[in-house]
Amino acid sequence: MTNDRAHWDNAYRTKWTDQVSWYRAHLDVSFELLVEAGLGPRSRVVDIGGGASTLVDDLLDFGVQSITVVDLSPASLEIARQRLGARAARVHWLVADVTALNLREGSFDLWHDRAALHFLTAPEAAQAYVQTATRTIAPGGHAVIGCFAADGPERCSGLPVVRRDPADIAALFGESFALVESRREVHSTPGGVQQCFAYALLRKVGL
Repeated sequence: MTNDRAHWDNAYRTKWTDQVSWYRAHLDVSFELLVEAGLGPRSRVVDIGGGASTLVDDLLDFGVQSITVVDLSPASLEIARQRLGARAARVHWLVADVTALNLREGSFDLWHDRAALHFLTAPEAAQAYVQTATRTIAPGGHAVIGCFAADGPERCSGLPVVRRDPADIAALFGESFALVESRREVHSTPGGVQQCFAYALLRKVGL
């Protein structure tokens, strides 16, 4: 975890926020799927690997009152806090490894991730991720998971990734979740490179 944190801190400290390859002005597909999952002012939302993403801005604009942003990199979260100004006090910022999150059972109605799962290349790390999500998502809650698609890049920020299509994401989560909707997105990096993303909207149906 320490080495990963140093890697991501360096990425955010050596490039402008809008120059990193994963930058998007707004996470449109993510937000649409969150709304489809029932996003509202009272939703308890967690953004895994949220970093400096503007999703938190859009959630606040939407009136969401309970937002947690989790990231390994303190530098990335500080960028988001500075951008939000006084509004940052309305968000719970958590520097943590998602595979070791220690939060109470059923903490969240909506789990969002466009940045973390595909970096968990070890099967045991991916399973720990799923166990954390399963424990902390409330019954009937949803997960919106975005990752590099099967035809997406094999590496990001110099690190290897695991590529998955929506059915693969659903299979990873197992019978406790049902696949509600699948999406694809062609993301254009600030450098003009096209990257294919896959999204799965999952509903928690099991214990």
